[in-house]
Amino acid sequence: MEVLRIVITAWTASFRYPIFIVGYQPSLPVPPLSTIYGIISAAAGRPMGPGDTAVGYYFRCKGKGTDIETIYEIGSNLKAKQNICRREILFEPELVLYITDTGLAENFRRPAHPLLLGRSGDLASVRSVEAVKLAPAKGSVIVEGTIMPFPGDGLRGIVQALPTHFSEDLPRRALGTRLFCLVTERLELEREDLWMDTQAGRGVYLHFVDSEGQV
Repeated sequence: MEVLRIVITAWTASFRYPIFIVGYQPSLPVPPLSTIYGIISAAAGRPMGPGDTAVGYYFRCKGKGTDIETIYEIGSNLKAKQNICRREILFEPELVLYITDTGLAENFRRPAHPLLLGRSGDLASVRSVEAVKLAPAKGSVIVEGTIMPFPGDGLRGIVQALPTHFSEDLPRRALGTRLFCLVTERLELEREDLWMDTQAGRGVYLHFVDSEGQV
């Protein structure tokens, strides 16, 4: 299968846990699918979701820490109160993105809008865009730094309910929410739904839309 492999880097990244509203804000260790489709939408200049392209990805960072940022709390009288928030930050992240819509190559070379790895301050840049071949995995392959639907054979990691994308109307609505396993350690898996990037020596899980509209 021919796909686009896009390498995206940034100085920082932060991916919010949906269940944390106030207080300390930890980061998901890997981006959720909603962030991935947000990046694709920004590059394309139009809303993109699971029905437009299948995606797979590998994410890593060189370190993490806690930052203190200023926030403004808006009360019922529409007056803002200044406060602080402790947020976990991932440093020097790298996202290797695989998409089946190969027609988006030029969109990633010249994105319509800024690409972000989380917040508006996590500005990212595209390091490379190239067409590569993914082969069906034969035997066991190494998978890490991604998310996969839970439950699934051989999976270990953080289990979290996450949306796949958000609605176009305002206010935005979370769509396609389901359980995912955040794969942060190297797993050696032997499954029929895995692909192999032979150039990178990496297993890839591609998120396709099934007959019921689920990823």
